[in-house]
Amino acid sequence: MSRPKGPVVIELDEGAAEAPTPDLAVPVPDTPQGEAMQRVARLASGRRSRFGRVFWGAVTAFLGLIVSVAIWDFVAALFQRNATLGTFALGLAALIVLFAVVFAMRELAALARLRRVDRIRQAAEEARSGGTLASARAVTDKLQSLYQGKAEAAWGVDAFRGKADNAFDAETLLDLAEMHILAPCDAAARAEVEAAARQVATVTALVPLALADLLAALLANLRMIRRVAEIYGGRGGMLGNWRLTRSVLTHLVATGAMAVGDDMLEPLVGGGLLSKLSRRFGEGLVNGALTARVGVAAMEVCRPLPFSHAQRPPVRQIIKRALAGLFAKA
Repeated sequence: MSRPKGPVVIELDEGAAEAPTPDLAVPVPDTPQGEAMQRVARLASGRRSRFGRVFWGAVTAFLGLIVSVAIWDFVAALFQRNATLGTFALGLAALIVLFAVVFAMRELAALARLRRVDRIRQAAEEARSGGTLASARAVTDKLQSLYQGKAEAAWGVDAFRGKADNAFDAETLLDLAEMHILAPCDAAARAEVEAAARQVATVTALVPLALADLLAALLANLRMIRRVAEIYGGRGGMLGNWRLTRSVLTHLVATGAMAVGDDMLEPLVGGGLLSKLSRRFGEGLVNGALTARVGVAAMEVCRPLPFSHAQRPPVRQIIKRALAGLFAKA
């Protein structure tokens, strides 16, 4: 039996539904939106209500009470069975309490360091606006005390001390402090931002696992903000780092800086080249660029002196240095 030549036509019944056409398909977005970084921003910047804080505080206190009573009953029961085992369990419980107290003290000290940096920045803004040399000298004295013993800032502090006596107004004195004391810190913080942007872009582009990009973006941004805070002298603990991250991302979301614009990747790709890349590589570029924006905001928040004489690092230049050539062969 010979095969029929030409196309085979299958007629549909009159009552059958019309066949779907390409124009009914859901359009695929042309430009990646950096979904991982957008979700990280929403996760970290979400504002908790007062009712939620009270509720979770009560839940935490209740669970802590349950654990404490359970440990007490356990140790008391061991004492009744065997004094040696009871003593050993009591010693372990005391060790746990000691570590908890040390952890709480470290967290309080970390929050105090962050508040110290905030006070220096506020005093610097007031001294620059007021223009009194005495207030500016008080700010620079606190700044030198903050970086006392910090190896990477030692030569800058020495250079500032050699030129501070030649400053006869507040603005010049603060400019000298920015130029000499904070210049090495700015360079180190910028390197951390570039490394974090490169890491997020690479993981997003090359690891096709579900939620891997979200986890990589969250961990990389938390580490980046912690390192930037440490570089500027505001080293924080677990609670301090999370609070700082919320402040940075809340500021970015409120100002609309997390939105993806066409000009954000202009230093890397031109025209419609981004649409020619694979979707995964495009997402990597956008997530890396948004990480750079978060890093620059972290530098502004953690820096003891606001950017004035020293230029605020251009986000586009950081993106170019961090990501240019990363996907050159894609």
